[in-house]
Amino acid sequence: AGSQLREIFDKIDNLLSGKSVQTGGRTVSVTQHPQGLEFVHYKLAEKFVKQGGEEVAAHRDAAFTIAVVASGIWELHPRVGDLFLAHLHKKCPYAVPFYPALKEGTSMEEYQRMLGYEVEDSKVEEQDHFLKRMSGMISLYAAIIQVQWPYGNKQGKHPHGLNYGWRWLSQMLNMEPLADVTATLLFCFLEVCGNALLNLYKAQFWKMMLFIQEDYIPRIEAITSSGQMGSLTRLKQFLGECLQQKKIPAPKGALKPAFWKS
Repeated sequence: AGSQLREIFDKIDNLLSGKSVQTGGRTVSVTQHPQGLEFVHYKLAEKFVKQGGEEVAAHRDAAFTIAVVASGIWELHPRVGDLFLAHLHKKCPYAVPFYPALKEGTSMEEYQRMLGYEVEDSKVEEQDHFLKRMSGMISLYAAIIQVQWPYGNKQGKHPHGLNYGWRWLSQMLNMEPLADVTATLLFCFLEVCGNALLNLYKAQFWKMMLFIQEDYIPRIEAITSSGQMGSLTRLKQFLGECLQQKKIPAPKGALKPAFWKS
């Protein structure tokens, strides 16, 4: 409910503003330790990214409720935003976007970690699970760049707005695609953020969509094996429908004005 989200937001904001906050049956304040504020900035940013890789990965609709809080906190406490990006880029290099290259002297295990895979006892997580986590983090990022906390400064500029989404998409399309990964993340990003980008960039955005369909998808197809066609098929279908209907559907889970009355 909107009222619950406001309570959570106010509690985080109060904590970061140096006020005392009740949690787990005790009162805490960042002023209790000289590095208390820096520690809370770091852990909060880490937590937002973790929610992308876990909660949003499991329930895509959760992206906007987490995003609106993260965006509002970022606006009031810019340090959290800087650290959010740092954690995000470490956990999901594709959010930069960046495809790490295998350098001489780097072990395979270390390289897989650089690519964002979870590796425990030399065992690498399954591809499906990996793609789901990466999709969750990209979806959360795609939601954050388009929403603002509704109770903040109405004239306040978004701390990391849609222009960063346009930049991310442009940079992705300037890179050679990776099998499975590129199609999955492009689809996620466009599904969550395509409608907002279209509203802002209009004809320019349609040109980009056409470029993906006519130029970039054939490049993805060229490196995709028969067992990796699922994400590519979803991307092609999504693009085809959007271009045919000349519209991009509003994302699932987007918060409507009525939500804040709940």
